[in-house]
Amino acid sequence: MTKKRVVAFIDGYNFYHSVHELNPIDPTTKQRVRTKDHLKWVNLWTLVEAFLVKSKEELVGVYYFSAYATWRPASYAKHRAFVAALKSVNVEVVMGQFKEKPRQCNNCKYKWKGHEEKETDVNLALYLLDLAYKDTFDKAVVLTADTDILPAIRMVQSQFPKKEIHGLLPASRYVAAHALKRLCPVSKFGEEHLERNLFPEQTLSQGTVIIQRPSAYDPPK
Repeated sequence: MTKKRVVAFIDGYNFYHSVHELNPIDPTTKQRVRTKDHLKWVNLWTLVEAFLVKSKEELVGVYYFSAYATWRPASYAKHRAFVAALKSVNVEVVMGQFKEKPRQCNNCKYKWKGHEEKETDVNLALYLLDLAYKDTFDKAVVLTADTDILPAIRMVQSQFPKKEIHGLLPASRYVAAHALKRLCPVSKFGEEHLERNLFPEQTLSQGTVIIQRPSAYDPPK
């Protein structure tokens, strides 16, 4: 029996923030206590595979869409290490960009330069449509809670009614994803799925280059 070809499309920042929200909030400081940041060091290929029926489905591609926050050196370094780890397991990485955007406080009128992520949603939608037209997959797994992707999903369903589209969301965002659940089946993953699919402390790239896990992603002792 021929297995269904499965391709996953992952909104990187949507995923990152959903995992970040797992960190508990300190009642005194109102800040998140980053005790679960290690869950961000996750192998997205094996995470998606965990939700497939191995006897009937085969994961043939994973696409990760994001952008580098280059003005934040520590975050930029962690993100580069994560992207290198993803590439080592054949995840295709598609990077957008941030653009500066002027901000102003409505009360004190203080002005500063903020940053806004660009291209990620559009890239994900374009790749979903392009690979559908190229007949690269029989089933698409979309990992995002962003409703901007819904028109692309509707287009694929309209043009390719035999192709399946499934959502895969963190448990924390599953309940609120009403629009996505009206369009397609949606599965949810929890902390236990992330724990079981973490990259090791050191990851080989092309058999030689070692990718070191950032210390900020070290598991709690």
